[in-house]
Amino acid sequence: MLRLALASLIGTAIEFYDFFVYGTAAALVLGPLFFPTFSALAATLAAFGTFGIGFLARPLGSVLFGHIGDRYGRRPVLLGSLLLTGVATVAVGCVPAYSSIGAGAPLLLLLLRFLQGLGLGGEWGGAVLLTAEHAPEHRRGLWASFPQMGPAVGFLLANGLMLGLSATLTGGQFTSWGWRVPFWCAGLLALSGLWLRRSVEETPEFRALATAGRRASAPVIEVVRDHWRLLLLTGGALAVGYAVFYAVTTWSLAYATEHLAVDRTVMLTCVMVAVAVKGALTPLVAVLGDRYGRRPLCLAGSAACALWMFPLVALLRTADPLLMTLGCLGALLGMVTMLGVVGAYLPELYPPRIRCTGAAVGYNLGGVLGGALTPVVATALADGSGPPWGVGAYLTGIALLSLGCFALLPETNPAVVRRAAGAAEAAAPA
Repeated sequence: MLRLALASLIGTAIEFYDFFVYGTAAALVLGPLFFPTFSALAATLAAFGTFGIGFLARPLGSVLFGHIGDRYGRRPVLLGSLLLTGVATVAVGCVPAYSSIGAGAPLLLLLLRFLQGLGLGGEWGGAVLLTAEHAPEHRRGLWASFPQMGPAVGFLLANGLMLGLSATLTGGQFTSWGWRVPFWCAGLLALSGLWLRRSVEETPEFRALATAGRRASAPVIEVVRDHWRLLLLTGGALAVGYAVFYAVTTWSLAYATEHLAVDRTVMLTCVMVAVAVKGALTPLVAVLGDRYGRRPLCLAGSAACALWMFPLVALLRTADPLLMTLGCLGALLGMVTMLGVVGAYLPELYPPRIRCTGAAVGYNLGGVLGGALTPVVATALADGSGPPWGVGAYLTGIALLSLGCFALLPETNPAVVRRAAGAAEAAAPA
């Protein structure tokens, strides 16, 4: 299990490294380089617009790779998604700026960002099912939390490299070529990830389905036809995780550097500290989910996010590094209370024959609802000299939406469900 979990974690970290390095570049340099004819605000909005294209592609990637995972196995998904994302990310680092090829530059950026999202849309389902379907029932949440640590590790890799380059290069060097280096490094990371994943075994549940001839012939049709309500609920439930994470890691970076004149190295450090703590706490939350259930932690995390969004805005507004770190950390702690258990929760909600498609599409639908628009909407709402309370209201609204969706979902932890059934049976009149 440890070998499988580490292969899952490392591959997911590499994929999210690819995805996050684009978000950081969008916040720092892509606007002026690829949209120089726009105003400063419009260029930032346009850069975040290309960032959002990746989220729109992710559900399509989950449909494509989900079909492969449910028809041909979880293992091919792990290899194909990693290869696609890695190649697209290296290519982003090679795209000439607008000054060299004109309108072709942002168009190439959009295409490659779409391919990035397509690959990442397949990654999560394959990685989570690799661990969840191999894990013993009483530790499923813990082992399935390893891929959930991937985003934090990928973010720290991406921004650690960006931070080092930002601190050692001049502004002109960073804008000219320094921002491209993390994209080029994605090639080496992808190769190492493919090497680590080359020997992973197919999951027992898929082998049993294949042996019994019970694989879904058209999994996405089956999901939409028979489980559309569950799909919408899981998408709405996961929206808060994406919205909070990208508000902290992408929008806050752009807001602090552009509106508050905070040095980008200082702001990157604040965000990285918060993300590191969030990543370290993920397995602890998963253990609690194995003991007490997935749903209570999801409800608690969504409620905490709803309560913290206005304090987050107020703390960011101070431009004080310690207070900004506290604001980011509080938001991510609320998010990880929910996100730490969904690696086990979503697969348990869907039948094995359509699990790869259902869990992945639901997860990435949450990305569209919560992640694609958040940097763009937050940047637009924060335009002006006053505190961006509109951003707090927007994020609170998404948190309340997710809270309502989680309230309509059932508990899935097998041990908790059995205890509840036993208690109900004992309480029933003879």
